[in-house]
Amino acid sequence: MRSFANSERYLARARRVIPLGSQTFSKSRTQFPLGVSPLFIQRASGSRVWDVDGNEYVDFVSSLAAVTLGYGDPDVTEAVRAQLDDGVIFTLPHPIEAEVAELIVELVPCAEMVRFGKNGSDATAGAIRLARAFTGRDHVGVSGYHGWQDWYIGSTPRNRGVPEATRALTHSFPYGDLEAVERLFAARPGEMAALILEPMSLEWPEAGYLQALKDICHREGALLIFDETITGFRYSPGGAQQVLGVTPDLACFGKGLANGYPLSAVAGRRDVMMLMEEIFFSFTFGGEALSLAAAKATLAKLKREPVTEQLAARGQLLLDRLPGLIAASGLDDVFAIKGHPSWTFLTIADAAGTTSFQTKTLLLQELHQRGLLCIGTHNLSYAHSVQDIEDLLAGYGEIFPMIRDAVERGDIATRIRGETLVPLFKVR
Repeated sequence: MRSFANSERYLARARRVIPLGSQTFSKSRTQFPLGVSPLFIQRASGSRVWDVDGNEYVDFVSSLAAVTLGYGDPDVTEAVRAQLDDGVIFTLPHPIEAEVAELIVELVPCAEMVRFGKNGSDATAGAIRLARAFTGRDHVGVSGYHGWQDWYIGSTPRNRGVPEATRALTHSFPYGDLEAVERLFAARPGEMAALILEPMSLEWPEAGYLQALKDICHREGALLIFDETITGFRYSPGGAQQVLGVTPDLACFGKGLANGYPLSAVAGRRDVMMLMEEIFFSFTFGGEALSLAAAKATLAKLKREPVTEQLAARGQLLLDRLPGLIAASGLDDVFAIKGHPSWTFLTIADAAGTTSFQTKTLLLQELHQRGLLCIGTHNLSYAHSVQDIEDLLAGYGEIFPMIRDAVERGDIATRIRGETLVPLFKVR
């Protein structure tokens, strides 16, 4: 049995100086159950990581989908090393800022101009500020997850510290429900600046849905913003908007843009983006050259090699075969797989006498023991091999019958050797 003793010691050490012991909620023990999970990673290469206890895993989290090429991609590493010789940050802009912006304009349908940030939250907040400046309106509609800043997080249960006046300006709408969007605009005539949504996550949009959102926005004088922090440079070189055939007014990118280096971007219509010269969206590290070098190498590889095609092919193996494993174990009422092949979700429902969080905890416990690092999504990278997918399917094939037996016997809680997960907040 794998030990996580060093992970737990590091957690105790980190919690003395870091709230929660992690800089990121989704990398903390809120997502990785204490006692049955690795909590700190020492190193990574390709599709694999090694924790501080020396355990090796095939990593299907891929740093929260930020790594699209694989850990330590040689082309990205070489580009960063070369840039390091020239410098990291300067008194004036470096030419690489324009070079990377030109690549994004070339690849992304909506992109006519580009501004860089560091996190996805920078990009979404910048896009919302742009939309408000362009329309002269304050209210926005949201669907999906859009980061930590006040304008969005105030609309979730994690809203402590966000002023009520700010919270009152953001309104959630369910994905796929056009009537809800119509009601949102009807309730605030002439007040809505924008809709922002992940163009796709768990479900493929119904035919015409995204175009209808765009039509409603333009009819009402609002902007349509796609949050492609995850889908961008993962679904295709041009993002989900290229795959789904709808061009938004603005789009936000991050995560895989630089294969894990800290960089994000707002891109969109020239007339809207020009307001970046008037609003304040400015970062000391917005033009930091190492991350831009990583992005340039990443985007060049996306153009040169079949990166997104391979992500989709590997993921399609999961979409094709995982339902059969679920059905064979009699767990159709508990598990389902959804999403785009490059970013699939194993959804978990409550069962008789068993919560979805108990089931997920037992599932993760058993996956981690088999050297499979996963938190319920399969965030694939170019480094994942067919054998990696086969190993994951084999793991599920062993674990599902165990879960079925635990559900039938009603003893799932006694099989969990650590702490059971609890909800953080639901965004999809």
